[in-house]
Amino acid sequence: MSRRKLDLENLDDAATECQRLLQSGYERNGNWSLAQICNHMRMTIDSSIDGYPKWMAIGKPLRPLLRWLMLPKLLRGDSPAGIKTASTFVPAEDLSDAEEVALFTESVRRFRTHTGYLHPHPGFGKFDHASLEQFHACHAAHHLGFLAARE
Repeated sequence: MSRRKLDLENLDDAATECQRLLQSGYERNGNWSLAQICNHMRMTIDSSIDGYPKWMAIGKPLRPLLRWLMLPKLLRGDSPAGIKTASTFVPAEDLSDAEEVALFTESVRRFRTHTGYLHPHPGFGKFDHASLEQFHACHAAHHLGFLAARE
């Protein structure tokens, strides 16, 4: 699987990239469609606001190690491919690109305007709002890098 290097400064950039891919069409170089990627990213962003499933707290003892080993790699765009996500965050296959891009864009708006409590990430722990947005933008760049726009 080849993945393009994609640098997204923030979640607005991620939403713009999703709109661009929707408009141009795209080639898949990974397992998920644009709809599936948007759905997955939306679920993770919304969980930052609404809370993660309780069972995911089981990884809490590993947070310091994951934050030290894995988080810097993710933030510099060196996130490894092929790591399985929790089944809760695996998107269905029969999703609409246009619908999921719209829902993702709304999730980004909701996150950007949220001023309340942010739930700790199951693997990396607590973030302030700006750092969590950077994390989500890097997560989006990882997944969207598997799609190449048709020019």
